[in-house]
Amino acid sequence: MLAIAINDIPLTLQTAPELFSPGGLDAGTAAMLSCINLLPSDKVLDLGCGYGVVGIYAAKCIGAERVTMCDIDPLAVEQARQNAALNNVPDVKIVQSDGFRSIDDFGFTVILSNPPYHADFSVPKHFIEKGFNRLAIGGRMLMVTKRRDWYKNKFISIFGGVKIQEVDGYFVFIAEKRTQSFASKKSR
Repeated sequence: MLAIAINDIPLTLQTAPELFSPGGLDAGTAAMLSCINLLPSDKVLDLGCGYGVVGIYAAKCIGAERVTMCDIDPLAVEQARQNAALNNVPDVKIVQSDGFRSIDDFGFTVILSNPPYHADFSVPKHFIEKGFNRLAIGGRMLMVTKRRDWYKNKFISIFGGVKIQEVDGYFVFIAEKRTQSFASKKSR
């Protein structure tokens, strides 16, 4: 059982050794959360939720009915459900999904993700491209990684720009959806 606090909000979490950062809040996620200010009107997606830290924190801040969490790993999804109940936000929507493939919702104002960035770029590419389409105009995507250049270029090509904050050796990318279409059109 883990006991952590994010911005003075205490969380109690169960995890499993097979899941990402089983020993506690990882520095990348902490860096990303230091760059977000959630509003009561936000509609949040925790993309790749793991055992639920980010989504449960968001649900405690703005209400469970305003948060969706997803992960491809059935163990992560089950652990996130248990942790949502443990933290008194059992009504948060938690979906097993390979990226956006099983997410039917649109109009998110905030998408938060700490993607697997030590493998190839197919997962973050999917997250960024499809995330753009799921955001409301004015919505923001925040993603944290240890790598800069590929992510910077990808966000610029899709969103038309990106703000990058370096926090504790991590890069937090913050991109805002300003139009309905990608910034650069692909040739047909």
